[in-house]
Amino acid sequence: MNEVAQIVVLTLAAGTPLVFAALGELVVEKSGVLNLGVEGMMLVGAVASFIVAARTHSPWLGVSAGALAAAALSLVFAVLALSLRANQVATGLALSLFGVGLSAFVGRPYMSVVIEGMKPLAIPGVSDLPGVGKLVFAHSPLVYASIALFVLVHLFLYRTRAGLVLRAVGESPQSAHAIGYDVIGIRYAAVLFGGACAGLGGAFLAVAYTPSWVEGMTAGRGWIALALVVFATWKPWRVMVGAYLFGSVTLAQFQAQAAGVEVSSQWLAMLPYVATIVVLAIISRDATMIRLNAPASLGRPWHPAG
Repeated sequence: MNEVAQIVVLTLAAGTPLVFAALGELVVEKSGVLNLGVEGMMLVGAVASFIVAARTHSPWLGVSAGALAAAALSLVFAVLALSLRANQVATGLALSLFGVGLSAFVGRPYMSVVIEGMKPLAIPGVSDLPGVGKLVFAHSPLVYASIALFVLVHLFLYRTRAGLVLRAVGESPQSAHAIGYDVIGIRYAAVLFGGACAGLGGAFLAVAYTPSWVEGMTAGRGWIALALVVFATWKPWRVMVGAYLFGSVTLAQFQAQAAGVEVSSQWLAMLPYVATIVVLAIISRDATMIRLNAPASLGRPWHPAG
């Protein structure tokens, strides 16, 4: 039982960065905006959180800084893509490249810095219970935060008037504007929320999962998060499944290496990404479902005067 609990703990931890990033991007895309800069925002969030945590010795301040830094970067995207009506695909790619370069430059002095990371939740007398204690009460606080985010995003999108308005903006911005909704303002809010979530994913890697700063430490998780949203047909619960699938395969990769499996380390490192994409592609093989769930105005520029 203890071994199973340990596997669950590690799997949830490995999938948590994707949960944050993919749920944030899902909300962005539900508003009709396509932001391909998730990888760059995650890295900026990671380096900002690590620097602040290293200087203040407070992981929580680091997490807050990571979310704010990534949100600020997403604001740049919003201004270019929403206000200036730049191409969303090109702007998102540029944002990702900028974030990768900026994080590498800013984080260079911190490559060898060691910090005390965020500690897992510990409830005296409960966390030490055989099996169940570690299974339920021994995760990082950010793991619980990611699960809470999933619940809140699902409730927001499908149980609130504001979520209905957001989805209406993603389906038909012309109609939403015609009945008095501020389409650009709603999309700005969605983009900022997505950026903050990407920053939380990066911050989790830097101050809780590792904790350290390594150039390019997201290792493509931002791109996997983008793929998760599409292959999950914009459904939050499928995003969660895909994220934890990635976590489980990542864990299997490390176990195979520890067991001395005679397979090239490059193949093992590639396995989580390939497995996640293959399984999600199988899940989403119904093209009709994808068309029905994809926001109708996704990636299309719109302006009140246009």
